[in-house]
Amino acid sequence: MENQAQSSDNAVNDATKELFERIQAGDSELVRQLIGSSDVSVNCVDEHGMTPLQNAAFKGNLPLCELLLAHGADVNANHHENGYTTLMFGALSGNTEVTRLMLQAGAKTSPTNSVGRTASQMAAFVGQHACVSIMNNFFNREQLDYYTITRGFEKEPKLPPNLAPSLHKMILMHNLNPVRLVQYLKNNENLLNEACKIANVLELISEKEMKSKATNDVLAVKMHYLSNVIRQCHKWNMEKTNGVDEFIKFLLRARENDGTRVNMEKLLREIIREFPFHESELFVQIVRNLTDVKIGDEPTALGILTQAVNGARSLEVVNPCSTCGEAKASKKCSACKQVNYCDAVCQKLEWFTHKKQCKRIAEEHKERQEFIQKENVRHKLEEEKKKLEEEKTRLEEEEKRLEEEQKEAQKETITNGTEDKEDSPSPPKDSGTTESKTIEETTQKLEDTTVS
Repeated sequence: MENQAQSSDNAVNDATKELFERIQAGDSELVRQLIGSSDVSVNCVDEHGMTPLQNAAFKGNLPLCELLLAHGADVNANHHENGYTTLMFGALSGNTEVTRLMLQAGAKTSPTNSVGRTASQMAAFVGQHACVSIMNNFFNREQLDYYTITRGFEKEPKLPPNLAPSLHKMILMHNLNPVRLVQYLKNNENLLNEACKIANVLELISEKEMKSKATNDVLAVKMHYLSNVIRQCHKWNMEKTNGVDEFIKFLLRARENDGTRVNMEKLLREIIREFPFHESELFVQIVRNLTDVKIGDEPTALGILTQAVNGARSLEVVNPCSTCGEAKASKKCSACKQVNYCDAVCQKLEWFTHKKQCKRIAEEHKERQEFIQKENVRHKLEEEKKKLEEEKTRLEEEEKRLEEEQKEAQKETITNGTEDKEDSPSPPKDSGTTESKTIEETTQKLEDTTVS
């Protein structure tokens, strides 16, 4: 019996070892077979205390993470020797989808490891700023559902339950460009129709985040900002004939001489100024960064707010849409070919103001290209000049060496007392003349390549 038990333990150990090896190899099919057997626990640990899910998260393998979670993996298991959580491993991998999946699965953001850092702090420390943005912006759906239930003497919930899914999606958005937010509301009329209720709920969440034991300035500022943008949408929708379409034009209208969106800048500064919790360190930081910046200069209010909420590297967006700020915009203005757009809709929205800037942008681009071209020519000429100077120096040293050899030869002739020219060593004929001629030619080339 004892031998049978020992054999069984060895089989479990072997199967567990194979599971971790298959995860490292990224072999989804064999992992599926192993966790489906009775010999392996989906929450087993390796020699470092890492679970299969933590190993898969650290590898940034999204399909494996999904597979393990579907089989009951504990996203908050914490047996690691240094206290690293699954969310930490996902964030350290740099895979934003894995990080988001861990959060959606219920991963806690507050636990710290042996050096006292949270998952967000660890990701920032190693430069995974996209994952930091995911964690900073994450808001659990259950926290929002709290407001969909009638409580106390309320006759109806603060938030209609049918609005929770679309509002939650808006809360998780990273793009804080007000035009993008208005577009989202326009496409979700149910939110726009209940704008006042939604704005009130967001302000309640902002207050709760500031007054809770674990204060979350980032989420509080973001909720306040979203609430005010929604209130502005409601105001324009009620007071203007074309509603939010006119609001979008108001935001996009630009100053002709430099393209500055003055209306947007003023509105965002006003929203920031109205944040009620002035003791917030994040609020103080935002205000300090904005104080000495004139409208039209960099950074903009949107840029400062985005960095405060999403992280320091959040502005490094590839090909942002000129209208709504979405990344990886694939279309360009056919005239200036310098401005990016998501699609024809975004291009049409901005055309009323871009057409006044298009020629200037094209000319500025042309001037930049010409300047770059001149700089390249200048650098090339400087390189050639440097090479010619080096060649001139080498030839001068060579001429000097030949002269010294000639002097030495003459001294040797005098010392030996020999008058026979045929027997005496003589320097190469015309060598000095040839070297002098080469130096003159090199000098002439230098003069020809001198950049005025």
